[in-house]
Amino acid sequence: MRNWWVWLTLSAVVIVLDQLSKHWVTQSLVFGEVIPVMPSFNLVLAHNTGAAFSFLAGAGGWQRGFFSVIAVVAAVVIVHLLRKHHGEKFFSLALAMILGGALGNLMDRIMLGHVVDFLDFYVQGYHWPAFNVADMAITGGAGLLIWDSFKKPGRVKGEG
Repeated sequence: MRNWWVWLTLSAVVIVLDQLSKHWVTQSLVFGEVIPVMPSFNLVLAHNTGAAFSFLAGAGGWQRGFFSVIAVVAAVVIVHLLRKHHGEKFFSLALAMILGGALGNLMDRIMLGHVVDFLDFYVQGYHWPAFNVADMAITGGAGLLIWDSFKKPGRVKGEG
């Protein structure tokens, strides 16, 4: 794959899916409303001012700019890596997913001051923090990066 723009297109698809799903949820639910979908899964409209799993959500507001800067820096680095490694399909797929997710959540931070979360999974009353499509892309991309790191040449069998 010679054209690195394909990876940016994939990132754009992630952003569009993320923003459309968040728009649908914000138009369909009121803040805090819970809609049971199936056992162990609800839709819920939640606002996250922190990072992953609401990390630093109650930090007083400075985290909005902090996480926005981190997302912009990460996006610049990822675009550079995509240009340099566009032929490495698995690696580039992972980066494109992370880029799309990071920019999807960045858009929320800039426009709303918080990230819209709505997927609520739980077991016997123990809830995983609510998340969204962008979070799934970031997590999936990170998982693919880890998987890809085990497939890189240079590792000799038996090395720990």
